Amino acid sequence: MSGAELAERRRSGVLAHLSSLPGPAGNGDLGHHAYRFVDWLAEGGFTLWQMLPLGPTHDDLSPYQGLSVHAGEPCYIDLHPLAERGWLTPEELQPPETGDDPASGRAWRRERLRRAHQRLREQGDATTEAQIDAFRREHGHWLEDYALYAALREEQGQAPWWEWPAAVRDRDPAALADAATRLAEPIHRHTFEQYLFFTQWQVLRQHAAGRGVHLFGDVPIFVAHDSADTWAQRRYFRLDDKGHAAVVAGVPPDYFSAEGQRWGNPLYDWQRLQADGFAWWLERLGTQLSLFDFVRIDHFRGLSACWAIPAEAATARDGAWEAVPGHALLEAVEAHFGRVPLVAEDLGIITEEVEQLRDRFALPGMKVLHFAFDSDAANPYLPHHHHQHCVVYTGTHDNDTTLGWYAGLTQETTQRLHTYLGHPGEPMPWPLIRAALASVAGVAVIPLQDLLELGSEHRMNVPGVAEGNWRWRFEWEWLPDPLAGQLRALNELYGRV
Repeated sequence: MSGAELAERRRSGVLAHLSSLPGPAGNGDLGHHAYRFVDWLAEGGFTLWQMLPLGPTHDDLSPYQGLSVHAGEPCYIDLHPLAERGWLTPEELQPPETGDDPASGRAWRRERLRRAHQRLREQGDATTEAQIDAFRREHGHWLEDYALYAALREEQGQAPWWEWPAAVRDRDPAALADAATRLAEPIHRHTFEQYLFFTQWQVLRQHAAGRGVHLFGDVPIFVAHDSADTWAQRRYFRLDDKGHAAVVAGVPPDYFSAEGQRWGNPLYDWQRLQADGFAWWLERLGTQLSLFDFVRIDHFRGLSACWAIPAEAATARDGAWEAVPGHALLEAVEAHFGRVPLVAEDLGIITEEVEQLRDRFALPGMKVLHFAFDSDAANPYLPHHHHQHCVVYTGTHDNDTTLGWYAGLTQETTQRLHTYLGHPGEPMPWPLIRAALASVAGVAVIPLQDLLELGSEHRMNVPGVAEGNWRWRFEWEWLPDPLAGQLRALNELYGRV
């Protein structure tokens, strides 16, 4: 199914990251809560589960600054099947008594994965080892570099790769060969973890497909500076001979930040990428298309032009736009995969060139209702400007919850909102949820926080704020028993079942 076909049938989905699921120790995972959530979506008449990027994160937990564009976060691995294999004891599955602190939860999960790997090796399980070898051969184009990078990063006290000894920093063949021998066991452990993640993921995906639920992923357009990808493929990034970036990514001042956003990601060497037939991008998308039924390209306008900020600049104000060969890239993607199930995150400063790029490849764009009511009838996010070939949201992971957003509106905007929606009698957020579901847009996606009527303290991310993001989780008690039936009735009412 292509991105165009996604919006041809009216459907709806819920935005909730995998980490937001209930469960033990710091974050949700691929265990039974994920299956229960799929079942709840199906009961509610939803056919899409949209989530954020799944890659291994730094300590700030941002899924948009992953350690790899291919690998999965090991902390999302369900530990219970490991106990069933005899690699963990029932006692070791008991979570720590530290509340829901992500750092301690991640440390606990990582230690369990270490123990499971050690016991696998002690048991001499030839069948599992053969499966791991087969997995390594299938994914070797990224897995070998990632496992070596992860092992070296541990050895170097989690220091970024450009601070490593020069020989491994610069990938001297003799130094890499020595590291591969010296770190053989941690390399195998990281390979084992990826084998577990991908295996568990595909079982969950099969369950979702059986319930009629498609998985909807997210690809950050840029890559974290400290990642296996920049270390292993330095030629594709604008870095100096010591690995430092000359210019970094971000966006100019906008709705989210008066100073703009300085993301800090190194920019691509697009000339080199294009000269190599965009092979790096094709491999990256190939991995995501093996995991998801649909994929959103985050910051899609960066495929038309990117905001280049001098590395020494403290804020994003000092950046400038630089052109990107997005047409050539998407031509290569289409030639390689055919019509692909991509969605364009076309929010922010959108030019005619960005719209032409999106429309040439028939990619659905996004309409966010939180942006719709702060001006006049020409506002492109208002429902009367929607069309079938787009995805409508109340808000996204970067927005406040609808209740929090509504509480912060000016009196003038509140009046415009009420008048536009026909002075609804229902309390927020339901009038906005109804507006999304009633929209002519082929796809409507509602953040879980809105379905649960939650306020600002439950938002997932505050752009431009470094601490405290990406931690939100829900509890099953917050979902009243009648809610799934009520949501199915709404989806049926608006033709989305």
